[in-house]
Amino acid sequence: MAGHKGLVGSAIVRCLKNNGYNNIIERTRKELDLLEQNATEYFFKNEKPDLVIIAAAKVGGIFANSTQPAEFLYQNLMIQNNIIYYSHKYNVKKLLFLGSACIYPKLANQPIVENELLSGFLEPTNEAYAIAKIAGIKLCEGYFNQYDKNFLSLMPNNLYGPNDNFDLVTSHVIPALMNKFHTAKQKSKKSVTIWGTGNPLREFLHVDDLANAILFVMEKINAKEIYEKGISHINVGSGFEISIRDLAIIIKEVTGFNGELYFDISKPDGTPRKLLDDTILKQKGWHARISLHDGLRDVYSWFQKNN
Repeated sequence: MAGHKGLVGSAIVRCLKNNGYNNIIERTRKELDLLEQNATEYFFKNEKPDLVIIAAAKVGGIFANSTQPAEFLYQNLMIQNNIIYYSHKYNVKKLLFLGSACIYPKLANQPIVENELLSGFLEPTNEAYAIAKIAGIKLCEGYFNQYDKNFLSLMPNNLYGPNDNFDLVTSHVIPALMNKFHTAKQKSKKSVTIWGTGNPLREFLHVDDLANAILFVMEKINAKEIYEKGISHINVGSGFEISIRDLAIIIKEVTGFNGELYFDISKPDGTPRKLLDDTILKQKGWHARISLHDGLRDVYSWFQKNN
C-alpha cells in the first residue's frame, strides 16, 4: 500500500481492514522514500507483495500546481515509475494505479468517457500533474501489452474527505474553502475571498466511496477486460456536479460562517466543467453512496476535531 498516510491511502486502509484484509504492508515516507530507486527495489525484493495499490503522489490545488510544475512532474513520475517497474520485476500479481480526472483535455466532451484521453490540450494550471498521471496510465498499459501484467488504472474525480490537506496554499478547493470559512468565522470576518468566477462545474467524490471502488476493482475487475474494450483506464465519480459558487454556499452553511462571499475574477477558474462518465463501473455493479451534503458535514466534523 503506497501512500497509506494520505487522504486516499488512509481511506483505503480503513476500507480494507473493515472488509477483513489485515495483511497490509505499510511504510511511511521516512521508512521508504519512493523517489529513490534503490530503496524501492529493496522493499519489493524483500517484502514481495502480491497486490499493490498506488495512492502515493504529490498533489495540490491550482496555486500549488501552477507554481511548482517541476516538482509535480518530477516527483509523480519518479514515484509511479519506481513502483510500477519493480512491481513488474518482482512479479506482483495485480497493481492498481490511481490518477485523476485532470488527465482529460480542458474542453473534453461531457460527461467524459475514457476515450477522451489525449483528444485535446490539457488545462494549463495542472498540466504537469496531468502529464505525469497520463504517463503512469500508459506505463501500466505497456506492461500489460508487453508482459501480460495485470496492471490497471482508476481515474477518480475531485476527492475530499477526512485526513485531507487543509493548507490554504497547497490544498484543493473543498478543504481550502472549509478552512477559509472556519477561520473567518473564528475571527468574525465580514467576507471571504474565493478564486475565480465561481461558475466552473465540478464533480466531487468522497474518499470513502473511492476506497470502496478500489476494493471493488481489485476483487472483481482485471486488466484484460478493460484493455480489450479499447480503453486504458476506468473512470470513477459520484455522478453529481455542482458549481464552485454553489459549493461555497453549502460549505458556508456547514461551517456556520455568516459573512459575504467575494469572487476574485482576476484569478483563474481552471477547467470550465469536469464530469466523468463512470458507466463501466456502474454496469459492473458499483456506485457512489455518500451525498455531497452528508460528506461535507462529515469532513467539517473531522476538521474541527483534528485542526
